[in-house]
Amino acid sequence: MVRLRIDLAYDGTDFKGWARQPGLRTVQAELETALDTVLRRSSTSVTCAGRTDTGVHARGQVAHVDLSEEVLRAVAGRRAADAGAEATEVLARRLNGLLPDDVRIRRVVPAASGFDARFSALWRRYAYRIDDSGTADPLARGHVLSWPRPLDLDAMNTAAAPLLGEHDFAAFCKRREGATTVRRVLALHVGRLPEGLVVATVQADAFCHHMVRSLMGCLVRVGEGRREPAWVREILRAGRRDPAVPVLAAHGLVLEEVRYPPDDALADQADATRRVRGRPEPAEGTDDG
Repeated sequence: MVRLRIDLAYDGTDFKGWARQPGLRTVQAELETALDTVLRRSSTSVTCAGRTDTGVHARGQVAHVDLSEEVLRAVAGRRAADAGAEATEVLARRLNGLLPDDVRIRRVVPAASGFDARFSALWRRYAYRIDDSGTADPLARGHVLSWPRPLDLDAMNTAAAPLLGEHDFAAFCKRREGATTVRRVLALHVGRLPEGLVVATVQADAFCHHMVRSLMGCLVRVGEGRREPAWVREILRAGRRDPAVPVLAAHGLVLEEVRYPPDDALADQADATRRVRGRPEPAEGTDDG
């Protein structure tokens, strides 16, 4: 068997998230259906770095799929024009020819030994974009949250500081039985682009369900002056969901990047992650949504 790494991007607007669900349009279902067509097989299964929820976008999603060498060789050998091309290049091209315009394959490459798209990841980086001026490009409205009041970014960054490091983020997560809500946040910063958009960047070893959008809901309450920065620390320490913390809309959120260790450390990283978070995934993702 050969494991392939698939790097892809998608506009989540018209998807019910990543994870395959009966009767619903999802990114996983579109990708697996396209793979089945190209490979002339059925029941292809892909694993991704982090399942995104309904409406969440991705620029840097990573997935893997396992194929036999025979099946992979057949991809390049079906057409004479493809005979001299790498099978993975042919596979990427043919997938993009079948997939809808809101999903694009960036590359397909043989994965290094020990690679697991989910468990080998060192960290994921998300970005959340907000227009607090009312002047954002209307063509970007499906990817930017409009906010009716100006936000104080200094206050938001002050509030974000206690969230750095390893904590139990139960106050910001949608719990699932038997799963840990302990995560390590490596970076959390709110800035402003030259054109005026507010962009919050969140980097962590992993995210639990609704975590990024709940963190942003908390910070926005501070940024608009409804809460003091110290309130965020209080919410974290409480360890339970607070109805005063809104879960912001999905369309402002983008999975930007997933980072992996060097090839010789992939297997060890996967083993370490499985020991902590190796339980079966629910129907809707373990990552943010």
